[in-house]
Amino acid sequence: MESCLTHLEGSRTGATYDADVLQTLDPVDGLPLLARYDLARAARTLTRQNIAARRGNGMWRWRELLPVRDPATMIHLGEGSTPLLPAPRLGDALGLDRLMIKAEGQNPTGAFKARGMAAAVSRAVELGATRLIVPSAGNAGGALATYGAAAGVPVTIVLPVDTPTVNITEVQMAGAEVILVEGVISDCGTVARHVRERTGAFDLSTLKEPYRVEGKKTMGLELAEELNWTLPDVVVYPTGGGTGLIGMWKAFEELQALGLIGSHRPRMVVAQAAGCAPMVRAIEEGTAAARPWKDPATRASGLRVPSAVGDRLILSAVAQSGGTGVAVPESDIDRMQQLVAHRGAGYVSPESATAFAATAVLADEGWIAPDERVVVFDCGVGFKYPPPSLGALPVVDADSIDDPEAITAAVRGDRRTTRPIAARSVAARSVTAAQGTSRPPDTSVAALPQPPHRDLPALDLPAPPR
Repeated sequence: MESCLTHLEGSRTGATYDADVLQTLDPVDGLPLLARYDLARAARTLTRQNIAARRGNGMWRWRELLPVRDPATMIHLGEGSTPLLPAPRLGDALGLDRLMIKAEGQNPTGAFKARGMAAAVSRAVELGATRLIVPSAGNAGGALATYGAAAGVPVTIVLPVDTPTVNITEVQMAGAEVILVEGVISDCGTVARHVRERTGAFDLSTLKEPYRVEGKKTMGLELAEELNWTLPDVVVYPTGGGTGLIGMWKAFEELQALGLIGSHRPRMVVAQAAGCAPMVRAIEEGTAAARPWKDPATRASGLRVPSAVGDRLILSAVAQSGGTGVAVPESDIDRMQQLVAHRGAGYVSPESATAFAATAVLADEGWIAPDERVVVFDCGVGFKYPPPSLGALPVVDADSIDDPEAITAAVRGDRRTTRPIAARSVAARSVTAAQGTSRPPDTSVAALPQPPHRDLPALDLPAPPR
Protein backbone atom coordinates (compact mmCIF):
# COMPACT_ATOMS: atom_id res chain seq x y z
CA MET A 1 0.00 0.00 0.00
CA GLU A 2 1.20 3.49 -0.78
CA SER A 3 -0.10 7.04 -0.72
CA CYS A 4 -2.42 7.91 -3.58
CA LEU A 5 -1.84 11.65 -3.15
CA THR A 6 -2.01 13.48 -6.48
CA HIS A 7 -2.16 17.23 -5.87
CA LEU A 8 -3.34 20.07 -3.64
CA GLU A 9 -6.45 22.09 -4.35
CA GLY A 10 -7.60 25.51 -3.22
CA SER A 11 -10.53 24.95 -0.90
CA ARG A 12 -12.44 27.85 -2.44
CA THR A 13 -10.73 28.58 -5.76
CA GLY A 14 -10.35 24.97 -6.90
CA ALA A 15 -6.90 25.88 -8.24
CA THR A 16 -4.40 23.00 -8.46
CA TYR A 17 -0.99 23.02 -6.79
CA ASP A 18 2.02 20.72 -6.58
CA ALA A 19 1.78 18.40 -3.60
CA ASP A 20 5.48 17.50 -3.63
CA VAL A 21 6.84 20.83 -2.42
CA LEU A 22 6.20 22.61 0.87
CA GLN A 23 2.98 24.60 0.58
CA THR A 24 1.06 26.89 2.92
CA LEU A 25 -2.17 28.71 1.98
CA ASP A 26 -3.72 29.22 -1.43
CA PRO A 27 -1.81 32.21 -2.87
CA VAL A 28 -4.96 33.39 -4.65
CA ASP A 29 -7.19 33.97 -1.59
CA GLY A 30 -5.15 33.02 1.47
CA LEU A 31 -7.50 30.15 2.37
CA PRO A 32 -6.57 26.52 3.11
CA LEU A 33 -5.30 24.03 0.57
CA LEU A 34 -6.71 20.51 0.64
CA ALA A 35 -4.96 17.28 -0.37
CA ARG A 36 -6.55 15.29 -3.18
CA TYR A 37 -6.04 11.60 -3.98
CA ASP A 38 -6.46 9.16 -6.84
CA LEU A 39 -9.45 7.47 -5.25
CA ALA A 40 -9.90 4.97 -8.05
CA ARG A 41 -6.39 3.69 -7.41
CA ALA A 42 -6.91 3.76 -3.64
CA ALA A 43 -10.08 1.67 -3.99
CA ARG A 44 -8.06 -1.25 -5.37
CA THR A 45 -6.34 -1.85 -2.03
CA LEU A 46 -8.43 0.10 0.48
CA THR A 47 -11.20 -2.46 0.84
CA ARG A 48 -13.14 -3.42 3.95
CA GLN A 49 -11.36 -6.77 4.09
CA ASN A 50 -7.88 -5.29 3.73
CA ILE A 51 -8.55 -2.61 6.32
CA ALA A 52 -9.80 -5.23 8.79
CA ALA A 53 -6.60 -7.21 8.28
CA ARG A 54 -4.31 -4.26 8.98
CA ARG A 55 -3.34 -4.11 12.64
CA GLY A 56 -0.78 -2.28 14.71
CA ASN A 57 -0.23 0.84 12.63
CA GLY A 58 -2.87 3.14 14.14
CA MET A 59 -3.96 5.85 11.78
CA TRP A 60 -1.39 4.74 9.18
CA ARG A 61 -3.63 1.78 8.35
CA TRP A 62 -5.24 4.29 5.99
CA ARG A 63 -2.01 5.09 4.19
CA GLU A 64 -3.57 5.32 0.71
CA LEU A 65 -5.50 8.38 1.97
CA LEU A 66 -2.55 9.96 3.79
CA PRO A 67 0.09 12.18 2.21
CA VAL A 68 3.42 10.55 3.14
CA ARG A 69 5.00 8.73 0.22
CA ASP A 70 8.21 7.38 1.78
CA PRO A 71 7.68 4.92 4.67
CA ALA A 72 11.06 5.93 6.07
CA THR A 73 9.73 9.39 6.97
CA MET A 74 6.47 8.13 8.47
CA ILE A 75 6.51 8.86 12.22
CA HIS A 76 4.31 6.54 14.25
CA LEU A 77 4.15 6.78 18.04
CA GLY A 78 0.85 4.93 18.45
CA GLU A 79 -1.55 7.65 17.31
CA GLY A 80 -4.94 6.66 15.99
CA SER A 81 -7.14 3.58 16.37
CA THR A 82 -8.69 5.08 19.49
CA PRO A 83 -11.76 3.25 20.82
CA LEU A 84 -15.37 4.24 20.26
CA LEU A 85 -16.89 3.56 23.67
CA PRO A 86 -20.54 3.21 24.68
CA ALA A 87 -21.43 5.46 27.61
CA PRO A 88 -24.68 4.05 29.03
CA ARG A 89 -24.51 5.71 32.45
CA LEU A 90 -23.71 9.13 31.03
CA GLY A 91 -26.26 8.60 28.29
CA ASP A 92 -28.87 7.82 30.93
CA ALA A 93 -28.12 11.15 32.63
CA LEU A 94 -28.50 13.00 29.32
CA GLY A 95 -31.56 11.08 28.15
CA LEU A 96 -29.72 9.39 25.28
CA ASP A 97 -29.95 5.65 24.70
CA ARG A 98 -27.07 5.33 22.24
CA LEU A 99 -24.42 7.77 23.35
CA MET A 100 -20.85 6.92 22.32
CA ILE A 101 -17.52 8.56 23.03
CA LYS A 102 -14.54 8.65 20.69
CA ALA A 103 -11.76 8.51 23.27
CA GLU A 104 -9.05 10.69 21.73
CA GLY A 105 -7.26 11.13 25.05
CA GLN A 106 -5.73 7.71 24.38
CA ASN A 107 -3.43 9.18 21.74
CA PRO A 108 0.26 9.28 22.72
CA THR A 109 0.28 12.94 23.78
CA GLY A 110 -3.08 12.68 25.56
CA ALA A 111 -5.04 14.55 22.89
CA PHE A 112 -6.20 14.26 19.29
CA LYS A 113 -3.55 16.78 18.21
CA ALA A 114 -1.18 13.82 17.89
CA ARG A 115 -2.96 12.69 14.73
CA GLY A 116 -2.53 15.97 12.89
CA MET A 117 1.06 16.46 13.93
CA ALA A 118 2.02 12.89 13.00
CA ALA A 119 0.91 13.54 9.43
CA ALA A 120 2.15 17.12 9.19
CA VAL A 121 5.61 16.52 10.67
CA SER A 122 6.13 13.35 8.63
CA ARG A 123 5.20 15.11 5.39
CA ALA A 124 7.11 18.33 6.17
CA VAL A 125 10.30 16.39 6.86
CA GLU A 126 9.77 14.29 3.74
CA LEU A 127 9.56 17.53 1.72
CA GLY A 128 12.74 18.95 3.22
CA ALA A 129 11.70 21.06 6.21
CA THR A 130 14.62 21.39 8.64
CA ARG A 131 12.96 23.43 11.38
CA LEU A 132 9.33 23.63 12.52
CA ILE A 133 7.25 26.16 14.44
CA VAL A 134 3.67 26.43 15.65
CA PRO A 135 1.59 28.81 17.76
CA SER A 136 -0.49 26.75 20.16
CA ALA A 137 -2.91 26.91 23.07
CA GLY A 138 -1.13 23.90 24.57
CA ASN A 139 -1.85 20.44 23.18
CA ALA A 140 -0.79 21.12 19.59
CA GLY A 141 2.49 22.46 20.91
CA GLY A 142 3.06 19.34 22.98
CA ALA A 143 2.29 17.16 19.97
CA LEU A 144 4.64 19.07 17.66
CA ALA A 145 7.43 19.00 20.25
CA THR A 146 7.01 15.24 20.60
CA TYR A 147 6.82 14.43 16.90
CA GLY A 148 9.56 16.91 16.06
CA ALA A 149 11.81 15.17 18.57
CA ALA A 150 10.96 11.82 17.00
CA ALA A 151 11.87 13.23 13.58
CA GLY A 152 15.06 14.81 14.90
CA VAL A 153 14.25 18.35 13.77
CA PRO A 154 14.40 21.49 15.95
CA VAL A 155 11.04 22.90 16.99
CA THR A 156 9.80 26.24 18.34
CA ILE A 157 6.49 26.43 20.20
CA VAL A 158 4.79 29.79 20.82
CA LEU A 159 2.31 29.65 23.71
CA PRO A 160 0.10 32.09 25.62
CA VAL A 161 1.65 32.84 28.98
CA ASP A 162 -1.36 31.36 30.79
CA THR A 163 -0.97 27.98 29.08
CA PRO A 164 -1.34 25.17 31.65
CA THR A 165 1.99 24.34 33.28
CA VAL A 166 1.82 20.70 32.21
CA ASN A 167 1.69 21.72 28.53
CA ILE A 168 4.75 23.94 28.91
CA THR A 169 6.58 21.16 30.74
CA GLU A 170 5.66 18.67 28.02
CA VAL A 171 7.16 20.93 25.37
CA GLN A 172 10.31 21.58 27.38
CA MET A 173 10.83 17.90 28.14
CA ALA A 174 10.83 17.18 24.40
CA GLY A 175 13.62 19.70 23.93
CA ALA A 176 11.66 22.30 21.99
CA GLU A 177 12.28 26.03 22.21
CA VAL A 178 9.43 27.78 24.06
CA ILE A 179 8.27 31.37 23.64
CA LEU A 180 5.56 32.64 26.00
CA VAL A 181 3.35 35.48 24.80
CA GLU A 182 1.11 37.88 26.72
CA GLY A 183 -2.07 37.32 24.74
CA VAL A 184 -4.14 34.63 23.04
CA ILE A 185 -3.49 32.20 20.19
CA SER A 186 -3.83 34.88 17.50
CA ASP A 187 -1.11 36.93 19.23
CA CYS A 188 1.05 33.81 19.31
CA GLY A 189 0.49 33.48 15.58
CA THR A 190 1.86 36.99 15.05
CA VAL A 191 4.98 36.19 17.07
CA ALA A 192 5.41 32.87 15.26
CA ARG A 193 5.28 34.65 11.90
CA HIS A 194 8.14 36.96 12.89
CA VAL A 195 10.22 34.05 14.18
CA ARG A 196 9.49 32.06 11.02
CA GLU A 197 10.67 34.92 8.83
CA ARG A 198 13.96 35.15 10.71
CA THR A 199 14.71 31.44 11.10
CA GLY A 200 13.21 29.85 8.01
CA ALA A 201 11.13 27.47 10.15
CA PHE A 202 8.15 25.86 8.44
CA ASP A 203 4.89 26.88 10.09
CA LEU A 204 2.48 24.09 11.04
CA SER A 205 -0.30 26.42 12.22
CA THR A 206 -3.86 25.07 12.01
CA LEU A 207 -4.89 24.79 8.34
CA LYS A 208 -2.03 27.05 7.22
CA GLU A 209 -0.42 23.94 5.79
CA PRO A 210 -2.41 21.13 4.16
CA TYR A 211 -1.53 18.02 6.15
CA ARG A 212 -2.62 18.37 9.78
CA VAL A 213 -6.18 18.05 8.53
CA GLU A 214 -5.21 14.80 6.80
CA GLY A 215 -4.12 13.28 10.09
CA LYS A 216 -7.26 14.52 11.81
CA LYS A 217 -9.53 13.12 9.10
CA THR A 218 -8.57 9.61 10.22
CA MET A 219 -11.02 10.12 13.10
CA GLY A 220 -13.80 10.07 10.52
CA LEU A 221 -12.34 7.08 8.69
CA GLU A 222 -12.17 5.12 11.94
CA LEU A 223 -15.67 6.18 12.95
CA ALA A 224 -17.16 4.60 9.82
CA GLU A 225 -15.24 1.37 10.34
CA GLU A 226 -16.15 1.17 14.03
CA LEU A 227 -19.85 1.54 13.17
CA ASN A 228 -19.72 -1.25 10.59
CA TRP A 229 -19.41 1.14 7.66
CA THR A 230 -22.22 3.42 8.67
CA LEU A 231 -22.13 6.86 10.26
CA PRO A 232 -23.88 8.12 13.41
CA ASP A 233 -26.86 10.44 13.40
CA VAL A 234 -25.04 13.21 15.28
CA VAL A 235 -21.40 14.12 15.83
CA VAL A 236 -20.64 16.66 18.56
CA TYR A 237 -17.22 18.23 18.22
CA PRO A 238 -15.44 20.74 20.51
CA THR A 239 -14.38 23.39 18.02
CA GLY A 240 -11.48 25.80 18.21
CA GLY A 241 -9.65 25.85 14.88
CA GLY A 242 -11.98 23.11 13.65
CA THR A 243 -9.38 20.99 11.85
CA GLY A 244 -10.95 17.73 13.00
CA LEU A 245 -14.47 18.67 11.94
CA ILE A 246 -13.22 19.73 8.51
CA GLY A 247 -11.13 16.58 8.24
CA MET A 248 -13.98 14.25 9.15
CA TRP A 249 -16.29 15.87 6.61
CA LYS A 250 -13.59 15.35 3.99
CA ALA A 251 -13.14 11.74 5.14
CA PHE A 252 -16.84 11.00 4.69
CA GLU A 253 -16.71 12.27 1.10
CA GLU A 254 -13.66 10.14 0.33
CA LEU A 255 -15.19 7.03 1.92
CA GLN A 256 -18.33 7.42 -0.18
CA ALA A 257 -16.26 7.85 -3.34
CA LEU A 258 -14.44 4.61 -2.44
CA GLY A 259 -17.77 2.82 -2.10
CA LEU A 260 -17.18 2.09 1.60
CA ILE A 261 -20.17 4.07 2.91
CA GLY A 262 -23.40 5.48 1.53
CA SER A 263 -24.66 9.05 1.29
CA HIS A 264 -25.92 9.39 4.87
CA ARG A 265 -24.10 12.06 6.88
CA PRO A 266 -24.28 12.87 10.57
CA ARG A 267 -25.53 16.25 11.71
CA MET A 268 -22.36 18.06 12.74
CA VAL A 269 -22.51 20.06 15.97
CA VAL A 270 -20.01 22.79 16.83
CA ALA A 271 -19.51 23.05 20.59
CA GLN A 272 -17.80 26.22 21.84
CA ALA A 273 -17.33 28.05 25.11
CA ALA A 274 -19.56 31.06 25.68
CA GLY A 275 -16.45 33.17 26.19
CA CYS A 276 -15.22 32.44 22.67
CA ALA A 277 -17.93 31.35 20.25
CA PRO A 278 -17.29 32.86 16.81
CA MET A 279 -18.59 29.79 14.94
CA VAL A 280 -21.75 29.52 17.01
CA ARG A 281 -22.42 33.22 16.46
CA ALA A 282 -21.94 32.79 12.71
CA ILE A 283 -24.33 29.81 12.71
CA GLU A 284 -26.91 31.85 14.62
CA GLU A 285 -26.47 34.73 12.17
CA GLY A 286 -26.52 32.47 9.11
CA THR A 287 -23.26 33.80 7.68
CA ALA A 288 -20.76 31.91 5.53
CA ALA A 289 -17.76 33.24 7.47
CA ALA A 290 -17.17 34.06 11.13
CA ARG A 291 -16.24 37.44 12.53
CA PRO A 292 -13.27 37.44 14.96
CA TRP A 293 -14.26 37.15 18.61
CA LYS A 294 -13.26 40.06 20.80
CA ASP A 295 -11.62 39.40 24.18
CA PRO A 296 -11.85 35.59 24.20
CA ALA A 297 -11.93 34.04 27.67
CA THR A 298 -12.44 30.44 28.77
CA ARG A 299 -10.69 27.81 30.85
CA ALA A 300 -10.98 25.48 27.85
CA SER A 301 -7.78 26.81 26.30
CA GLY A 302 -8.14 24.80 23.10
CA LEU A 303 -11.41 26.63 22.40
CA ARG A 304 -9.91 30.07 22.97
CA VAL A 305 -9.51 30.66 19.22
CA PRO A 306 -10.97 34.05 18.28
CA SER A 307 -10.56 33.60 14.54
CA ALA A 308 -10.18 30.38 12.52
CA VAL A 309 -8.68 30.33 9.03
CA GLY A 310 -10.96 27.39 8.20
CA ASP A 311 -14.16 29.12 9.28
CA ARG A 312 -15.83 28.81 5.88
CA LEU A 313 -15.10 25.09 5.73
CA ILE A 314 -16.46 24.55 9.24
CA LEU A 315 -19.64 26.50 8.60
CA SER A 316 -20.16 24.83 5.23
CA ALA A 317 -19.95 21.35 6.78
CA VAL A 318 -22.39 22.30 9.53
CA ALA A 319 -24.84 23.78 7.04
CA GLN A 320 -24.63 20.87 4.58
CA SER A 321 -25.20 18.38 7.38
CA GLY A 322 -28.18 20.19 8.89
CA GLY A 323 -26.13 20.68 12.04
CA THR A 324 -25.97 23.46 14.60
CA GLY A 325 -23.78 25.08 17.22
CA VAL A 326 -24.01 25.54 20.98
CA ALA A 327 -22.11 28.02 23.15
CA VAL A 328 -21.69 26.69 26.70
CA PRO A 329 -21.38 28.97 29.76
CA GLU A 330 -18.19 28.54 31.75
CA SER A 331 -19.91 27.28 34.90
CA ASP A 332 -21.58 24.49 32.92
CA ILE A 333 -18.22 23.37 31.51
CA ASP A 334 -16.91 22.90 35.05
CA ARG A 335 -19.98 21.02 36.25
CA MET A 336 -20.21 18.82 33.16
CA GLN A 337 -16.55 17.88 33.54
CA GLN A 338 -17.46 16.47 36.95
CA LEU A 339 -20.66 14.78 35.77
CA VAL A 340 -18.81 12.95 33.00
CA ALA A 341 -16.35 11.57 35.54
CA HIS A 342 -19.10 10.74 38.04
CA ARG A 343 -20.86 8.75 35.32
CA GLY A 344 -17.80 6.67 34.54
CA ALA A 345 -16.61 8.32 31.34
CA GLY A 346 -13.31 9.51 32.79
CA TYR A 347 -11.55 12.75 33.63
CA VAL A 348 -12.02 14.64 30.36
CA SER A 349 -10.64 17.97 29.25
CA PRO A 350 -12.65 21.20 29.56
CA GLU A 351 -13.01 21.17 25.78
CA SER A 352 -14.54 17.71 25.91
CA ALA A 353 -16.81 18.79 28.76
CA THR A 354 -18.01 21.60 26.50
CA ALA A 355 -19.04 19.06 23.89
CA PHE A 356 -20.89 16.94 26.47
CA ALA A 357 -22.67 20.03 27.81
CA ALA A 358 -23.73 20.97 24.27
CA THR A 359 -25.04 17.44 23.84
CA ALA A 360 -27.08 17.77 27.04
CA VAL A 361 -28.63 21.03 25.82
CA LEU A 362 -29.58 19.59 22.43
CA ALA A 363 -31.02 16.43 23.97
CA ASP A 364 -33.07 18.50 26.41
CA GLU A 365 -34.42 20.65 23.57
CA GLY A 366 -35.37 17.57 21.52
CA TRP A 367 -32.95 18.46 18.72
CA ILE A 368 -31.32 15.09 19.44
CA ALA A 369 -33.85 12.27 19.84
CA PRO A 370 -33.32 9.73 22.64
CA ASP A 371 -32.79 6.82 20.22
CA GLU A 372 -30.34 8.52 17.87
CA ARG A 373 -26.75 7.36 17.62
CA VAL A 374 -24.66 10.21 19.02
CA VAL A 375 -20.86 10.37 19.01
CA VAL A 376 -19.17 12.96 21.22
CA PHE A 377 -15.49 13.57 20.68
CA ASP A 378 -13.48 13.46 23.89
CA CYS A 379 -10.53 15.36 22.50
CA GLY A 380 -8.11 14.95 25.40
CA VAL A 381 -7.43 14.04 28.99
CA GLY A 382 -8.40 16.33 31.85
CA PHE A 383 -5.23 16.03 33.89
CA LYS A 384 -3.32 18.23 31.43
CA TYR A 385 -5.35 21.21 32.69
CA PRO A 386 -5.83 23.04 35.97
CA PRO A 387 -8.84 21.37 37.60
CA PRO A 388 -12.21 23.00 38.19
CA SER A 389 -12.85 24.27 41.69
CA LEU A 390 -13.42 21.20 43.84
CA GLY A 391 -13.57 22.79 47.26
CA ALA A 392 -11.81 21.63 50.40
CA LEU A 393 -10.85 18.12 51.40
CA PRO A 394 -11.06 16.88 54.97
CA VAL A 395 -7.78 16.11 56.72
CA VAL A 396 -8.34 13.97 59.79
CA ASP A 397 -6.02 14.03 62.75
CA ALA A 398 -4.63 10.54 63.34
CA ASP A 399 -5.84 10.79 66.94
CA SER A 400 -9.40 10.88 65.58
CA ILE A 401 -9.24 7.13 65.15
CA ASP A 402 -10.64 7.05 68.66
CA ASP A 403 -13.52 9.30 67.62
CA PRO A 404 -15.34 7.64 64.70
CA GLU A 405 -18.08 10.27 64.79
CA ALA A 406 -15.52 12.97 64.01
CA ILE A 407 -14.14 10.97 61.09
CA THR A 408 -17.63 10.29 59.73
CA ALA A 409 -18.51 13.98 60.03
CA ALA A 410 -15.34 14.96 58.19
CA VAL A 411 -16.04 12.58 55.32
CA ARG A 412 -19.55 14.00 55.06
CA GLY A 413 -18.14 17.51 54.96
CA ASP A 414 -19.43 18.54 58.37
CA ARG A 415 -16.82 20.82 59.92
CA ARG A 416 -18.75 21.11 63.20
CA THR A 417 -16.86 18.40 65.02
CA THR A 418 -15.65 18.10 68.58
CA ARG A 419 -12.08 17.27 67.59
CA PRO A 420 -9.79 19.43 65.46
CA ILE A 421 -10.08 18.40 61.81
CA ALA A 422 -8.29 20.57 59.28
CA ALA A 423 -9.57 21.37 55.78
CA ARG A 424 -6.95 21.66 53.09
CA SER A 425 -7.95 23.51 49.93
CA VAL A 426 -7.16 21.80 46.64
CA ALA A 427 -6.37 24.35 43.94
CA ALA A 428 -4.08 24.58 40.94
CA ARG A 429 -1.63 27.45 40.73
CA SER A 430 -1.87 29.22 37.39
CA VAL A 431 1.15 29.25 35.13
CA THR A 432 1.05 33.04 35.15
CA ALA A 433 1.73 33.00 38.86
CA ALA A 434 4.44 30.42 38.34
CA GLN A 435 6.06 32.61 35.69
CA GLY A 436 5.78 35.72 37.84
CA THR A 437 3.48 37.53 35.45
CA SER A 438 0.86 40.01 36.49
CA ARG A 439 -2.38 38.02 36.73
CA PRO A 440 -4.28 35.27 34.92
CA PRO A 441 -7.18 36.22 32.68
CA ASP A 442 -10.54 36.54 34.41
CA THR A 443 -12.58 33.58 33.18
CA SER A 444 -15.38 33.93 35.70
CA VAL A 445 -18.89 33.79 34.34
CA ALA A 446 -19.44 37.46 35.14
CA ALA A 447 -16.37 38.46 33.13
CA LEU A 448 -17.36 36.61 29.97
CA PRO A 449 -18.96 38.28 26.95
CA GLN A 450 -22.58 37.36 26.34
CA PRO A 451 -22.74 35.30 23.12
CA PRO A 452 -25.73 33.30 21.95
CA HIS A 453 -25.89 30.33 24.30
CA ARG A 454 -28.30 27.92 25.88
CA ASP A 455 -28.12 26.98 29.54
CA LEU A 456 -27.50 23.44 30.63
CA PRO A 457 -30.76 21.65 31.44
CA ALA A 458 -31.48 20.39 34.94
CA LEU A 459 -29.32 17.31 35.40
CA ASP A 460 -28.04 15.20 38.24
CA LEU A 461 -24.82 17.19 38.34
CA PRO A 462 -22.34 17.21 41.20
CA ALA A 463 -23.14 20.05 43.57
CA PRO A 464 -20.90 23.13 43.32
CA PRO A 465 -18.24 23.25 46.05
CA ARG A 466 -19.34 24.79 49.33
